[in-house]
Amino acid sequence: MTQIIAIANQKGGVGKTTTSINLAACLANTRTRVLLVDLDSQGNATSGLGIDKNSLEKDMYDVLIHGTHMDKVVVETKWRNLSVAPATMNLAGAEIELIEKKNRALSLKKQLDKVKESYDFVLIDCPPSLSLLTINALTAADSVLIPIQCEFYALEGVSQLIQTVDRIRETSNPNLFVEGIVMTMADTRTNLSNDVVAAVHQHFPDLLYKTMIPRSVRLGEAPSYGEPIIAYDPKCKASDAYRALSREVKRRAK
Repeated sequence: MTQIIAIANQKGGVGKTTTSINLAACLANTRTRVLLVDLDSQGNATSGLGIDKNSLEKDMYDVLIHGTHMDKVVVETKWRNLSVAPATMNLAGAEIELIEKKNRALSLKKQLDKVKESYDFVLIDCPPSLSLLTINALTAADSVLIPIQCEFYALEGVSQLIQTVDRIRETSNPNLFVEGIVMTMADTRTNLSNDVVAAVHQHFPDLLYKTMIPRSVRLGEAPSYGEPIIAYDPKCKASDAYRALSREVKRRAK
């Protein structure tokens, strides 16, 4: 069965899009059919996989607002088994226009239901806010993966996100659950990183992935070349980490 995972955290700068891109690429590299849905108007998941946003005739805005079939907007990447439903700045207007629509929280789910059987995993890169776009993602998803940066304010907002998941479960998606929490930008040589990981483990002992994503200059460079880290530098520690995370995600999906 297709697994739909929303990658969400309303706090910006936690490695959400980086995780979306690289988890998608690592899953696809194991002969798994993956669709990455870019639901952030900044379109970083789109450009981070080498897609020229200026060349796109349609994007996720058209899917959500005009009901365009997702097959009409999905773009194949140069990596086998990996496709992207792209976003551009047009998506910024979707927040306002969705308010006018009936059953607005179901807009994404209705469209994904038409194409999801073509994929093993659908990953949704959510915007850094608990917006109507994020609500759409949570309503359409089977589960939520939460990236948390190894920093002092790591837990800030996570409880609010989990409360939102609970509300979505009560109103529109009763089977939604938290897939797990992944620590990003980790440096195990520092007390701060270790203390943050310990705090997250204390609060969410059953949700924390064993894999931690290290702080990495190469990981920051890769998007400017339009490549996931396993293509840009396949032997670096960040590549190893995202491969390990993809294996954990696949195990939990079984």
